[in-house]
Amino acid sequence: MTKVIDGNAVAEQIRSELEGSVETLADAGSRPGLATVLMSEDPASETYVSMKQRDCDEVGIEGIHVEIDADAPAQELYDTVEDLNADEDVHGILVQMPVPDHVDQRTVLRTVAPEKDVDGFHPENVGRLVAGDARFKPCTPHGVQKLLEHADVETDGAEAVVVGRSMIVGKPMANLLVQKEPLGNATTTVCHSHTGDLAAHTREADIVVAAAGVPEMIDGSMLKEGATVVDVGVNRVDVSERRSEGSQTESDEADTEKGYELVGDVDFESAKETAGAITPVPGGVGPMTRAMLLYNTVKAAGQQEGVDVDLP
Repeated sequence: MTKVIDGNAVAEQIRSELEGSVETLADAGSRPGLATVLMSEDPASETYVSMKQRDCDEVGIEGIHVEIDADAPAQELYDTVEDLNADEDVHGILVQMPVPDHVDQRTVLRTVAPEKDVDGFHPENVGRLVAGDARFKPCTPHGVQKLLEHADVETDGAEAVVVGRSMIVGKPMANLLVQKEPLGNATTTVCHSHTGDLAAHTREADIVVAAAGVPEMIDGSMLKEGATVVDVGVNRVDVSERRSEGSQTESDEADTEKGYELVGDVDFESAKETAGAITPVPGGVGPMTRAMLLYNTVKAAGQQEGVDVDLP
């Protein structure tokens, strides 16, 4: 029987445990503060930011939200971030990506103070991660590690394949898996769009982390029997096309109204016939990304305020 790893349940447990850490800081006179900055009219980005602010409210983190007109000069965004860097009530800063084309993303990432960079994307924090001295682990890869831990998946000595090489997931995920520390020590291969025979690699893997952004690119035939499969992909697929292809087994009224459904980078139905454990989409990695953002914010507050806090 394949184990379906419930990301919602694990994320809820982490949020619950973080509430005690937030109260520890509040008792010491400093409630953690997370600032989100949105410079976009993209409805999905607006939804993501709203969810993150709601998460803050649930655990007692002070949420600060700043919106900047998408047509405003890039300097307005940079100045806003600098103001938040100087605000002692703000312990973590998240600039929602993507930013408009006229804004340089790398400049944005470099402008956030490293000690408030709860995404873990500042070059200083990337370097510390690679060196094995992470200040903040990027939220999605860290969330994957937590899922593996809660599912009792042994990474030490395992063959792991990460499919995707983005700075957000693929590269930091591979770095975390090879680190000489708990939830690391795996022999890790990174595959990507130029990999000649992807299946040849995934069939040898004890752990597969799919993060390429290609709908259902990995199916059960590409997996080793009993492998653990973590699906990071979130892709919108047209419902009518899937029905015409015969790949949708049940009608979902909500998806029909939206005209799309969410699928991962893994063909869940075929993969679960081979895998020993697998994450679903939705309800797998997604909730963990948000939970680990809260984790990093609480950690940042503890570091900046000089307060020891227990982290889950």
